[in-house]
Amino acid sequence: MLDGGLDVLDYLLIAIDIALVWFVVYKLIMLIRGTKAVQLLKGIFVILAIWLLSNLFGLTTLRWLMSQAITWGFLAIIILFQPELRRALEQLGRGSFFSRNAASEDETMERKIQAITKSCNYMAKRRIGALITIERETGMGDYAETGISIGGNLTSELLTNIFIPNTPLHDGAVIIKGDSIAAAACYLPLSESPFISKELGTRHRAALGISEVTDALTIIVSEETGNISCTKNGELHRELTQEQLEHILRSELDNSIKDPAQNAWNWRGKKNG
Repeated sequence: MLDGGLDVLDYLLIAIDIALVWFVVYKLIMLIRGTKAVQLLKGIFVILAIWLLSNLFGLTTLRWLMSQAITWGFLAIIILFQPELRRALEQLGRGSFFSRNAASEDETMERKIQAITKSCNYMAKRRIGALITIERETGMGDYAETGISIGGNLTSELLTNIFIPNTPLHDGAVIIKGDSIAAAACYLPLSESPFISKELGTRHRAALGISEVTDALTIIVSEETGNISCTKNGELHRELTQEQLEHILRSELDNSIKDPAQNAWNWRGKKNG
């Protein structure tokens, strides 16, 4: 027994309790990252901040309004966050909320890499222009909202079909989130870098632009030359072979690869010009 009436076991239980709460909060944040729920969550924090300030400065009317908003906020959260709550409950039911199967993740990653590589190779041979952005840590919900929501499983056939010329969705970028195609015909910010080669078109500028503001990995297939290029962190690598593209995807998307020497981004290819 220590001073204050708490023994070692009590302190251990308190530490476990705090750790579990933080873990659940972290998983919830990961669940809503890149969705509209993030903006709604910011709105809730704004309301709480205004309520605290109204209490501090004695603003009675404003404090009453914020108190009403907080009182009814629980019901509003259930309504506004319904898709995210449903997804969380589904994951909890499948047992994937707190743990993931490593073998299943490896299989999913392999299917994802093969689908993207196969599709890009098919389009390159036929000179079908394409712009494919793969979301990583930075959420791309705002950019996905500029296009048409797809929400379909990622397959090479679906990815290729989107970029077939003269179809409604072929113009713009496809955004891939996890193992699904989140949206198509999306608008990406164009890079204003003066060092971009004049021979590069809008797709390459958009790929560089999104790589300058997010950590996304973006693949471009040129309809003029059929060449495959890739951007990341403001860098453009051009004229990739199918093997090089697959190597880059594997090293950049597979979190198990930690050795920089294994990172395909270090290969010596054409950059930015």
